[in-house]
Amino acid sequence: MTAAARPTPAAPPAGPVLSVEGLDVTIRTASGPWLVVRDMAFDVAAGETLCIVGESGCGKSMTALSLIGLQPEAAWVSRGRVRLAGEDIAQASRQRLEDVRGQEVAMIFQEPLTSLNPVMRIGDQVAEGLRRHEGLSRREAAARAAQMLKAVRMPDAAMRARQYPHQLSGGMRQRAMIALALACQPRVLIADEPTTALDVTIQAEILRLIADMQRAMGTGLILITHDLGVVAEMADKVVVMYAGARVEEATVEALFDDPKHPYTRALMAAMPHRRAEGAARQDLAEIKGTVPRPEDLPAGCAFAPRCPLATQRCHAEPPPLETKAPGHTAACWEVPRHGG
Repeated sequence: MTAAARPTPAAPPAGPVLSVEGLDVTIRTASGPWLVVRDMAFDVAAGETLCIVGESGCGKSMTALSLIGLQPEAAWVSRGRVRLAGEDIAQASRQRLEDVRGQEVAMIFQEPLTSLNPVMRIGDQVAEGLRRHEGLSRREAAARAAQMLKAVRMPDAAMRARQYPHQLSGGMRQRAMIALALACQPRVLIADEPTTALDVTIQAEILRLIADMQRAMGTGLILITHDLGVVAEMADKVVVMYAGARVEEATVEALFDDPKHPYTRALMAAMPHRRAEGAARQDLAEIKGTVPRPEDLPAGCAFAPRCPLATQRCHAEPPPLETKAPGHTAACWEVPRHGG
């Protein structure tokens, strides 16, 4: 399997617009506080796409929500920094975060029907952020909202602007969410499983639309997904998460050419592949077991109970994230360290 070729950006990235350093997220439960995201770190440059991939329960969405203070009420950033163009917003006030959301960092959620306001017309929802963040008049904001709906290729945009979310199809609702998120041309766009509820054809259209809009605006994109096919199509860089922590990081080309961590290799083996005509049908590989809960993490490597390569050391001692090849890191005792 190889990563798909992507169009070359008009200009090379010029340093990170968003930099995450040592991020821990803790959640309060009946049995006490537990770390659900541990030592998360990555950079995203203008026009660059970072994919965060892993199974459900690995901490991908919690990481994304915590970047702009949208984590559940029982959760909080307990350590680390989130630098937006140099400013640390990890512990920013509610007012500052409200200013950041939509204007500087925007988010596309998994299910637009529950994310859009059901009692507001689509055009008004897109216009609302423009009025708040850019100070436009009602008429100016409505005109810009109509332009954005056309830009995201909303069919019959003028009519759809007057409709409510329940009157649109799933694909149209997701287009409306993209228009809303990008209306103020944010520095960073976070897309959390943006095509989960859509059929395959509409998925491809929405991903192509996000990529086109990102290139046009030079926005840094953080794409949360469990689909390695999407990663191959969209990513410049990839972070693989397992049980709340990074287990592998690389460029998309390096990851698909030579995955280092057994978990990444297992994810790739579990992907459906196109069969040659006349070839025998093969069952998909299965990753036995489930992602451990934060309160049930094993003493050593969190993946060890499911890993066919695990040794006694893997069960006893958590491996550090270290360089396994130039620009390619992984947390695995069984993969030799670069130069070691």
